[in-house]
Amino acid sequence: MENIAFFAATTTDIGPPSDLLPLLLSCRSIYHALSLDANLHLCARIFEYKFDIRAAVRRLGQHIATPDVLSKELRKRFVYLKRIRARTDSRICAHSAPDMSNSPMISELLWLAYLMMLENDGKNVKQLREYAGMEQWLMEYWFDDKGASLASKALLEDVWLLDNEHNSLAMWLFWLFLRPDRFQRTERNYRTFATVLKPTALAANRYNICHTPWEDFIPKFCLLEPTCINHYSNPYQLTPPTMAIPAILSYLSLVGPLVGPARAVYKGLHTPNGFPSSLNQSLEWEADWQRCINLARSPLASQFSGAYKVGSLQGVWEGVFTYTEFTTYAALLSGRPPSILHNSMVAQHRQTWKLREYYLTVSRGADGIAGGLELPPLSSGDPLKAFFPSGIRIHEHAGSAEVHEPGKIVPLSYRQPSACGVEAEGLDIQDIIVVGEGHSAWGQFNLIGRVRPCDGFVSFLKEYVEGDRGQWLYRGYLVGSINGSLSGRWRDTLSLPDANGYEGCFVMSRRR
Repeated sequence: MENIAFFAATTTDIGPPSDLLPLLLSCRSIYHALSLDANLHLCARIFEYKFDIRAAVRRLGQHIATPDVLSKELRKRFVYLKRIRARTDSRICAHSAPDMSNSPMISELLWLAYLMMLENDGKNVKQLREYAGMEQWLMEYWFDDKGASLASKALLEDVWLLDNEHNSLAMWLFWLFLRPDRFQRTERNYRTFATVLKPTALAANRYNICHTPWEDFIPKFCLLEPTCINHYSNPYQLTPPTMAIPAILSYLSLVGPLVGPARAVYKGLHTPNGFPSSLNQSLEWEADWQRCINLARSPLASQFSGAYKVGSLQGVWEGVFTYTEFTTYAALLSGRPPSILHNSMVAQHRQTWKLREYYLTVSRGADGIAGGLELPPLSSGDPLKAFFPSGIRIHEHAGSAEVHEPGKIVPLSYRQPSACGVEAEGLDIQDIIVVGEGHSAWGQFNLIGRVRPCDGFVSFLKEYVEGDRGQWLYRGYLVGSINGSLSGRWRDTLSLPDANGYEGCFVMSRRR
């Protein structure tokens, strides 16, 4: 009888198990035997049929896969999915609370949708897109005249968009669901998207790309208090990712290809929906999940702990960087409102990077003790030099690199993943550096970079080989692991680290 109930509940892949209701109403004994309150095992089977669970078990543990937990999660999810479907919270209506920015209901709804996407192996996105209509919800939230993001209100009043948890999660969801080919390339759509995305992407003095001080290689704390989330009936402390990164990705995906000299040759970056189907798995978002966990801890970790997947930057990358007129950006830093960006031209240039990753590792035996003499790791240097100490020399060899730091007699030996099997059991990663070169319309340049342990924050020093183009610092995150995009901002290296400098944004995607 339970199997009959299961097949009745799963006649459709999406939506609640509504076809089970006629069977439950057929007689009292069937109801008492098969109702979702009485038969937790049936409830768990329905959950596993309609939602992805592998990523949650992998990250949280097997204890979340019990019938009791899954039955509660099934009810919870369809309560929120129905709420999304009804567009209850996407717009500010007459009966809405005056201030929805602190609404616990919207917070729980957005966190659930975001975590479902990080755990997506095909089923979660189907429920959100095809049943709940998440894409339409997000379009109303961001671009409707009465959208709950208050973006339209901010535009009318010429004030900055709120940088809060709701908008951050909603911007990430907008990026995760983004399908640029579905949007018509019209002047009207350009204005619609640009009014929201452009200021958030370009105003570096208003919207940070990381929640920790970017100038600290080993930061002690996060600037944002973590949020306590109830997920699979268990509380978790999570820090939401910043709004700027997905705003940059979305802006250059939707608006970038429409403007600037690169439009004829640059087809745009790879969006999550553009991943090959075999790669559109939850493993792609492992580092993004771990970053939310790591940044909620106090003190922050000083060792690598999952927020960056080793080997992710190795290879050839293509993308664009943007810049505004210097006088416009100076006016922005002096306190001008967002309209200065709405009315400004944004130039962009295509660039290509060829990167090689190297790792400093300590081999440990079965007893967990490091083998041999352990050398001190590379010092943390000037943040404007991508945290490399002054006078450093890097000599590359086949599958390895020697790093000579002034004042130290013995060089540090770094290896590439293919040469040392860096993911093998028994190896601890102490440091990750990246060496490479590239070219843009401005000429040839060299790159050296370093990955911050606690959150996978990547810094690159870009130095042009010839002419007076100088040095530029690129900072950002790899979103979506190996098949994702590197997104963030560049800045000048003449301004002090704790001062606002001249900045622009960039995105890079792996060449395919």
